[in-house]
Amino acid sequence: MRLFKKIAYACCTVTFGLLALTSCEGGELYDVNAPDWISDKIQEIEDSKKDPEEEVLEGMQEDMYTFGNTDYTSGFWSSFSKYYVIPDGEKWNAVINLHINPGDNTYYKNFALIITNDVDRGDAGYAEYGAIRFDVTGSPETYNSQWGDHIDFKYISGTLLLDPVDNADPNIQNLGGKITITVDRSSGSAFLVKMSNSAATKTYEQPYKEVNLNANASNTNIRCFLVPEGSYIDFQQTNIVPIGGLTSAQDKNPVSMELQNVPDMVNVGTSLEDAMANVSAIVTFDEGVTKTVEASELHFSAIPDMEQLGVKTLVAIYNKTFKGENCEQPIVANATFEVVEKIVSIEVTTQPSHTQYYYYTSVATEALADRTMAFDPTGMVVTATYVSGSTRVVDNSKLSFSAVPAKSGNQTVTISAGDGATATVKVSLSESRSSKVTNSAKIVGAEDNSSAFWGAHSDDFKVAVGETKSITFTNYSSLAGNWNNFVVILRKADLAEYAVVRADNYGWGNGYAACLPYGTQGDWGTWLAGMNGAKVTVYVTNCGNSTADIHAVMEGTTGTTSTQCYLGINTVDTNDLNFALTVDGSHLVFGE
Repeated sequence: MRLFKKIAYACCTVTFGLLALTSCEGGELYDVNAPDWISDKIQEIEDSKKDPEEEVLEGMQEDMYTFGNTDYTSGFWSSFSKYYVIPDGEKWNAVINLHINPGDNTYYKNFALIITNDVDRGDAGYAEYGAIRFDVTGSPETYNSQWGDHIDFKYISGTLLLDPVDNADPNIQNLGGKITITVDRSSGSAFLVKMSNSAATKTYEQPYKEVNLNANASNTNIRCFLVPEGSYIDFQQTNIVPIGGLTSAQDKNPVSMELQNVPDMVNVGTSLEDAMANVSAIVTFDEGVTKTVEASELHFSAIPDMEQLGVKTLVAIYNKTFKGENCEQPIVANATFEVVEKIVSIEVTTQPSHTQYYYYTSVATEALADRTMAFDPTGMVVTATYVSGSTRVVDNSKLSFSAVPAKSGNQTVTISAGDGATATVKVSLSESRSSKVTNSAKIVGAEDNSSAFWGAHSDDFKVAVGETKSITFTNYSSLAGNWNNFVVILRKADLAEYAVVRADNYGWGNGYAACLPYGTQGDWGTWLAGMNGAKVTVYVTNCGNSTADIHAVMEGTTGTTSTQCYLGINTVDTNDLNFALTVDGSHLVFGE
């Protein structure tokens, strides 16, 4: 600091002196040939102002591309960066520019870093270490700012803590801008992830090496990719060449495009411009760069014209480069849609197959005042009447249905076909009664909690339409992670799964996406501490509407009772619903 003051004083003294001597026009101070020592001294002062803790990134290469819809409409897991493969012992650095919707302060709408084994998404053998989102909350275990079987939130720290109210916090805007990402595997006894911009830093400091999730033990690579949500990302730089190669900043010509949101049906008399107003296209440019293009940037035509009823071919043309200049060769994509008469009314001409629904009320659901169930249109036939007076059956997938209040008695469901055409149908709801089931073996899983996931199973228990089956057991956990507890499986008699759900508000499967997960665990650390020896009752209801509900009531050893629900798991064959329990670093004891 003393040296800085001396330099500043010397520079000021010399500068004032030179001003006095050379302030006239043509003076050397203002000349491009001013003495080099002045420039050197100024540069020395500027260098002294730089943050000494700013990391110097080495080996960075240009990788310029954009992913995520630029109108901020990208949902989670809908847009992805390239894959960046990080060998063991190496470090990945990346620089991105994150664009956050200025009109949306939802705390989780930023981006997540996904860490996986060395397999493409969706391919056989794909496995995730977990995901780390850029936001950090004062209660990370509640807001799920990071998740996965190999990500432990207790190793997370951050300099900008969000406190969401109704899922919003204006400080989310500070997460935008230039962000540096580091994934460091260089230590033999640690694993580090760091994301930082000028306003916030989030760090994951795991004090041990990550396990190898690759089927081939000799392959120790991991992969990383980025996923935006309600945002978009301009990727800038990387020190590791991604799969598919680097993308230069030079302009690029389009090579192909895929149309999105093309309507299935359009009323006759609607202009092509209005009909396609919500269409967009994912355009692929040279070097594999992609960009979402809105309808206003596309040129549409319909073959044959829009004046007659029937199936049409939509032709879309795009003629811009990546930077928006006229391209050398326009690209074309097509899709089909149907011009139809306007529906003036609809009528239910065949009642749905399932009109008797069931629900169960437990400690886990008694506080849900506005609980609803999904309408099941299986077997229902709806006939539409058009402006010409003609009639035709409407596919149920093109209709929308109101939710069904979970209350005993007859309930009215409103069916909508658009353009104000509606009809109603009645369903009847009854409260299900619970009956207990007992497992044939007293213990499921190794008593030292060494059983891996799916390593041991209970019996399978059939749940008939309208029934609720309950089973009570003592849950013992290794306490290594929130997931090291009981797991519930819904499946058919042939073991084809509807869904698999855990005790800690997480699940997967064909029927899981439609369900409502709801848990009251609170602080995950406190909850987990009480799960080794917790008394648990699981309820499974066959709701009769092609869905099933799961309730779990967990009496922890710490004196706190928590609950976990999965309501509305769908794709269920009402005549073939069974459930079983399995373990993951845990074991279950029945009849205690």
